[in-house]
Amino acid sequence: MGATKPEKKEKKEKKEKKRSEEAGVGKVKKDKKDKKEKKEKLKSAVSAALDEQVDAPVSVVVDDKAVIVTPVVGALVPFAKPLADEKATKKVMKSVRKAAKNKTLKRGVKEVVKSLRKSPAAGPGNTSFPGVVVLAGDISPMDVISHIPVLCEDVNVPYIFVASRAELGAAGSTKRPTSVVMVTEKRVGSAKKGDKIEEEEGEEDFAEVYKDLVKLVEKESKAQLKLLSRIEEEAL
Repeated sequence: MGATKPEKKEKKEKKEKKRSEEAGVGKVKKDKKDKKEKKEKLKSAVSAALDEQVDAPVSVVVDDKAVIVTPVVGALVPFAKPLADEKATKKVMKSVRKAAKNKTLKRGVKEVVKSLRKSPAAGPGNTSFPGVVVLAGDISPMDVISHIPVLCEDVNVPYIFVASRAELGAAGSTKRPTSVVMVTEKRVGSAKKGDKIEEEEGEEDFAEVYKDLVKLVEKESKAQLKLLSRIEEEAL
């Protein structure tokens, strides 16, 4: 008996598929698919780098190839004063990294505001402040942190701005950008029994780091006040 119609149709389709593969049609489709996937990977990697808003160019690896991406740094809020310059920023970030390692760092608006409100209100002579506040100047919307400098001034807590929230987050050992942190003099939370000696030694070393940070921030604040006074005098 001869082949049925469905069998003939199936044989015909197989022959056509074989001819297409021999002609390279299947390969072309596969190449197009691979190119599309690579393009999507690159697009995703670039978007992720830009979202982080890192100050320096970033090397993104896609399919074993390094692609250099220069992210756009966000605009600073108008009240980002005093703003640390490049040299001061390095010192501030170093202190934040050591504070994170030493467990003397509070992160985020909620934690920092809570500490500020618990701080005893006092005048310029107040030295019992809970810590030093470091704010990111590239926050949007600005209302997220606009009240924090006012709270700091109310209880005479030293504060300073840095340009990048991504850099501040990285220094604070978090994967996400951070709007504000507080470097405290003493450890946050209770100490573990087994780490008592190690922690005491760490606290001794960190005490100097904390003192240097307080001096740096107070110096920057005074310099900012002098500059503002000079501008006001010239304007009159």
